[in-house]
Amino acid sequence: MTGTTIKTRIISGAAFGLMMAGNIWYSSQALAAAEDAKIVSLTQIGCQFLESENGINHGYSPKSADDCKKINAASGGDRLKAAKPLVLKPGKYVFRVTNKNVPHQLGFWLREKGYSSLTPWKQSVSGGGLFKGKCRDYEITLKAGQEYVYSCPLNPTPDYRIVVK
Repeated sequence: MTGTTIKTRIISGAAFGLMMAGNIWYSSQALAAAEDAKIVSLTQIGCQFLESENGINHGYSPKSADDCKKINAASGGDRLKAAKPLVLKPGKYVFRVTNKNVPHQLGFWLREKGYSSLTPWKQSVSGGGLFKGKCRDYEITLKAGQEYVYSCPLNPTPDYRIVVK
């Protein structure tokens, strides 16, 4: 081996070690942040969040977002009347959302009541990438005295409520 090859291997090894140390630090920071947060687990099934509707699985089997829109137009109002809002204390939360059995990508959108493009100062957290069987975390700090709503725009669900006391 030449001196240049040895130097290249040493530098590559050192770079890899620094990268791994950075990943371990980042992972430990993310874990510490998650440990400070309270976890709220939510399960998405066809056109609904299971926990949000008192654990009642309505057995919807949508093939598309349009199917959910029709289902929710017919039954969403009554289902929301029966659903109890989540009542949470102020603080940091991780909403852990799982796509249990919907065969296409889902998302999650949690926002302060009244949020719109005209009120960008209100809180919002969202994202997609929830394929069948996958779980994803969404972190937000909920403020005392505020109301929030959450839903899935890709597997259209009603807007479920969160009250922070």
